[in-house]
Amino acid sequence: MASGSGPVSALWTEINRCGQNGDFTRALKAVNKILYENKDDVTALCCKIVCLIQNGGFKEALNVINTHTKSLTSDMIGFEKAYCEYRLNRVEHALKTIQGIPEQTDKLKELYAQVLYRLERYDECLAVYKDLIRNSQDDYEEERKTNLSAVLAAQSTWENTSPEDLGLPESSYELCYNAACCLIGQGQLSQAMQKLQKAEELCRKSLAEDSDVTDEDVEAELAIIHSQMAYVMQLQGRTEDALQLYNQVIKLKPSDVGLLAVTANNIITINKDQNVFDSKKKVKLTSAEGVEHKLAKKQLQAIEINKALLAMYTNQADQCKKLLASQQAQSPGHPRPVLIQVAQLCREKQHNKAIELLQRFSDQHPESASGIKLTMAQLYLTQGHVTKACDILKSIEEFKYKPGMISALVTMYTNEEDIDSAIDVFTQAIQHYQSEQPGSAIHLSLVREAANYKLKYGRKKEATSDLEQLWKQNTNDVHTLAQLISAYSLVDQDKAKALSKHLPSPDTMSFNVDVDELENSHGATYVRKKAAKVVGESQPKEQGPQDVKKKKKKKKGKLPKNYDPKSTPDPERWLPIRERSYYRGKKKGKKKEQVGRGTQGATSGGSAELDASKSASSPPTSPQPGSGTGTATSNAVPPRQQKPAVAGAARKKAPQKKKKGGKGGW
Repeated sequence: MASGSGPVSALWTEINRCGQNGDFTRALKAVNKILYENKDDVTALCCKIVCLIQNGGFKEALNVINTHTKSLTSDMIGFEKAYCEYRLNRVEHALKTIQGIPEQTDKLKELYAQVLYRLERYDECLAVYKDLIRNSQDDYEEERKTNLSAVLAAQSTWENTSPEDLGLPESSYELCYNAACCLIGQGQLSQAMQKLQKAEELCRKSLAEDSDVTDEDVEAELAIIHSQMAYVMQLQGRTEDALQLYNQVIKLKPSDVGLLAVTANNIITINKDQNVFDSKKKVKLTSAEGVEHKLAKKQLQAIEINKALLAMYTNQADQCKKLLASQQAQSPGHPRPVLIQVAQLCREKQHNKAIELLQRFSDQHPESASGIKLTMAQLYLTQGHVTKACDILKSIEEFKYKPGMISALVTMYTNEEDIDSAIDVFTQAIQHYQSEQPGSAIHLSLVREAANYKLKYGRKKEATSDLEQLWKQNTNDVHTLAQLISAYSLVDQDKAKALSKHLPSPDTMSFNVDVDELENSHGATYVRKKAAKVVGESQPKEQGPQDVKKKKKKKKGKLPKNYDPKSTPDPERWLPIRERSYYRGKKKGKKKEQVGRGTQGATSGGSAELDASKSASSPPTSPQPGSGTGTATSNAVPPRQQKPAVAGAARKKAPQKKKKGGKGGW
């Protein structure tokens, strides 16, 4: 115990006064003075731990406890130690400390329930809160009921279980909000929205009574309710309204990092592969410090999955693989990281590696094989391997005999023209339901579909057994009986004749039908026109000269000016010139043949013939019209060339800008 000397007694008096006033900083200074005189004073050590906890110094308080383990036993300071560990997010250590304390007080049970909630052991937590509410009588009953409703909401949301109806009141907005979360977990979205609206009203009323609360404080308190409203809207498909409400919450910048992370994550899920720039800004809010201690494991897992998807959509392959590797290390049996990795491989056109990865995961984790094998089948189909896809689908025991799976298999086998395999799928499914649910609606439906399929593809002998089974179930079914007789008529005519005796007589098959009324009905394709009744004798009028229409004379077509009636017209005159058989194309390059290549003005080949000095003197003669050759003058313009000849005195022309529709050139 503390010494009774004068200075020490005055320090204890000051500690007592500061404790009553809530001034734990001054109380801590006084306690340190006492410990300076006597460092092993147990009372002073306990007071120091309390002062440190009240000031938020949980780490310092835990150091004091661990330093003085001999003098501070678990009976004396066990609750404070567990509380410090809980506040430092050392939840597992806090659980061990609580379990090591022999006396379980109410405050220790409260802390124990909080620890169990953080560890997501909701069933045990629920039992502790029930015991507290039943056996305690104090002013904290409403807080305990609020925590109890939070446990029920967590069970409904994360464990997909129907929560126990404990008849909790909805007197506060916290209780009403937790009730809405329970309804969301059960999929009752409309009722959940009504509860959230009621929680908003209760919150505004309760905060309006406090004069010190500002409008900003009210909006900050309502942020979590608004975010949950937006989540309900998102689940209902009202993404535009949800996105608007999410952004309002983000603009408020609430102090709860968990709320910010969840809201930002939900915005990213709405954006998907669009508005990537906004998603990259929002993803930073999901990585704030302390988020991992505020959210459930499934929430954190969903956030990391969405980060990997965003990295994939932004073509950050290395970042995507890094995030997926981290998720696989934390949850080896979770299929989503593997599916995202497969999607990334498919984006890189590595389909074979993707299939190998799916096969390996399916073998290692058979409990998640159903979804994985469906993805494998889809990849085989994209590659055109229909038979392999069918083999994978038939290996899924969970969906093997589902109507949708049977329909898919029959369709794919039919597409591959493998009628025998399609019939085998029907046969196995019928045998399964024959043993499990004989005579059920799905059983008879499969038998009828199998019979129709066999009749369609000419397997009438095999269809007879299915049709007989259907007819025995309902002997009044004339349609099935007619199908059965039709099938037997090609297989066993005696059997067909025997069955035809069960057909109803023509008298019973006839109905009182008015044929004229049926033909004149709105849906008739052919209507028999009745002859119009003759009211009186009416003879046709004789046509007078005025009634005869004058015939117009046909004008002769104009002939071309150079038309020769004796010549035979061209039979291909109606075709375009380019499509006629005698079209040889335009003759190009006449000048090129006449003028040699070289510099401008130069000649080649026939230069000797063009040299007038070498030729015999003769009077100049004019060229004959229509002749194939002619002389070129020295100042003749050379033809336009694609590339100008290289010469010292030649000057290149600047290339002209190519016009639309014209020919390029120099």
